[in-house]
Amino acid sequence: MTQVRVDSFTISLDGYGAGPNQDINHPLGMGGTDLHQWLRPTRTFQRALFGKDGGTTGVDDDFAARGFENVGAWILGRNMFSPLRGPWLDMAWKGWWGDNPPYHVPVFVLTHHPRPPIEMEGGTTFHFVTGGVRDALERAREAAGSMDVRVGGGSNTIQQYLRESLIDELHIAIAPVLLGRGERLFEGVDLRALGYECVEFVASEKATHVVLRRQGRADA
Repeated sequence: MTQVRVDSFTISLDGYGAGPNQDINHPLGMGGTDLHQWLRPTRTFQRALFGKDGGTTGVDDDFAARGFENVGAWILGRNMFSPLRGPWLDMAWKGWWGDNPPYHVPVFVLTHHPRPPIEMEGGTTFHFVTGGVRDALERAREAAGSMDVRVGGGSNTIQQYLRESLIDELHIAIAPVLLGRGERLFEGVDLRALGYECVEFVASEKATHVVLRRQGRADA
């Protein structure tokens, strides 16, 4: 059965999934790159982002690798695709990742402004969805077939799917850093009332990995 998942989404000790003032030089906001000290050295990250061999193994890499298993489509908020706001005035912008993004499956980007799909190298096609979170999920499920849909973020996008009880499982990495400001992942979200419970809790040197699962799933 297809699941809707969040994987490897990192928050600070004070609950922020990104820092303030995102721009082209700070894709995750000011200080946001500090969140991913656990992820960047891993073998999975080095292979997915840079096509390199090597990298660290162990707990952090195990969780990073799990995030790419059985994923047939992704959903991203617009901020995860671009620092630009409003209408698409710069059609040359095709994401943060270069010509061969690390997805290799269809990616559905939530936006208020239409844009034609963008076909990239490696099997990634960006589709721009103006119909909201449920429309994006319906299209992602269809594209994924029997595989899972991964919601990549950012914080506001995950919040919308949580409030609609559309996410089956979340892997959250808690980094030992403080951001002070930015986008809180669980702002205004009552996970307990929504039926989520902690089913896994593992610490590494640079992160605490928490897996939350919504009760009552058909395969639980």
